[in-house]
Amino acid sequence: MSPQNGWFLRPMAKLLIPILSLFTLAGHASAEWKEKVLYSFQGLPDGADPVGAIAFDVAGNLYGATLDGGADNCPGIAQCGTVFQLEPPKQKGGAWSESLIYVFKGKNSNDGETPDGGVIFDKAGNLYGTTSYGGTGDCVLLGIKVGCGVVYKLTPPKQKGGAWTESVIYSFKGGKDGYLPNGDLTFDVAGNLYGATEFGGGKGTSCDPYYQYCGTVFELSPPKTKGGRWSEQILHSFAAGSDGYNPNGGLLVDNKGAVYGTTPLGGNQLCNLGQYQVGCGIAFKLVPPGRVGGAWTEKIVHVFTDGKDGAGPNGGLIFDTKEAIYGTAGGGGSGNGRGVVFRFTQSRNGQWNEMALYSFQGSDGWGPSGPVTFDALGNVYGTTNSGGAHFRGTFFRLKPTGSKWAFDLVYSFMGSPDPAFPAARVIVDKAGDHFYSTTQGGGTGQACQSGCGTVFEVWQ
Repeated sequence: MSPQNGWFLRPMAKLLIPILSLFTLAGHASAEWKEKVLYSFQGLPDGADPVGAIAFDVAGNLYGATLDGGADNCPGIAQCGTVFQLEPPKQKGGAWSESLIYVFKGKNSNDGETPDGGVIFDKAGNLYGTTSYGGTGDCVLLGIKVGCGVVYKLTPPKQKGGAWTESVIYSFKGGKDGYLPNGDLTFDVAGNLYGATEFGGGKGTSCDPYYQYCGTVFELSPPKTKGGRWSEQILHSFAAGSDGYNPNGGLLVDNKGAVYGTTPLGGNQLCNLGQYQVGCGIAFKLVPPGRVGGAWTEKIVHVFTDGKDGAGPNGGLIFDTKEAIYGTAGGGGSGNGRGVVFRFTQSRNGQWNEMALYSFQGSDGWGPSGPVTFDALGNVYGTTNSGGAHFRGTFFRLKPTGSKWAFDLVYSFMGSPDPAFPAARVIVDKAGDHFYSTTQGGGTGQACQSGCGTVFEVWQ
């Protein structure tokens, strides 16, 4: 397997490597499917490189975050990142309109910078997300004080057209605390937030030459009184070895309060990556304590092997109606390491069993980097970051047919001005037949090497 599969890309790339109209589906799959670019990011002073999940509000507006763009005065990466809103057209066939509802200010202002996860709404209409750097923490990278990352909250304006209000609800400290939060946040029914940091936690010493320790899963509990502080608890610190490391967020919470997630690296099965030999990743379950103040317990759900079961899982796990768990891995599988869609089912004795539902071959996609989504009929939808007819990624559907799954290549992305390199969860509208997500490249933006990214829609 090669690092080109995508899941082995180290965090230093976020600092040092630039990330690499209407079209119908003719020549790609069924003529019934259509694809449309809703917005092309343009780079400074606009956003660039959208990351993580996007979300609808009750009015049908779309929200998300960009890794880059907005401002160029943040320490380290320089570009600070943004949170954006896309408002649907007022007339049929019109264009969606974009506005930046927040531009991050960075470590020098004790604010976050460089989001590496999407946004999520609470019941009151507030938006939450994470930034990898910034905040009040004293983490230093390559001699620059860049901060350890934050969890932020955006409060909507009281009057339409007003400004959103941002507040940092938690700044990570590094060391035994987390460092470099990434991936999407998750709420439980009580309003607690769960997420992951790629580093920090105080355990493991060999996970990266530039970042300290091997990562955490954290919980943020809302204040008990209005205006109070959120309280943070580290639920698990990863230690590498037989444990995983560098957890990638997008956690899943079951009805008993247990938390599920993945790490792309670690475990006791080695993947061969040229000169590197690292674990192929794990899926884990964190069980809450039986008494207040007790310790959470980690259980290994699955250790990936770089074989047909996949390697380098991406996080963002999801339950089906029978509580089986689905996800993607960027490597492994029977298609020469081009990645898989997998499922975990639990037997009566509590043992989890993994099955690769589909292995990508290259022409149908390569290296899925985002989670999958269900429609109301139980079909699975997702994207691959590369591969397809134009090597710019694909949009796919898996349809259950008895004991097997039928694969449909819905769309092959073509690159600028079309989208390129999708890496986030696909979301579905209320009607259940239009699908939305982002790509990290492509579009009409000229300020970025391979386009500054897009928000797109696919429908049948």
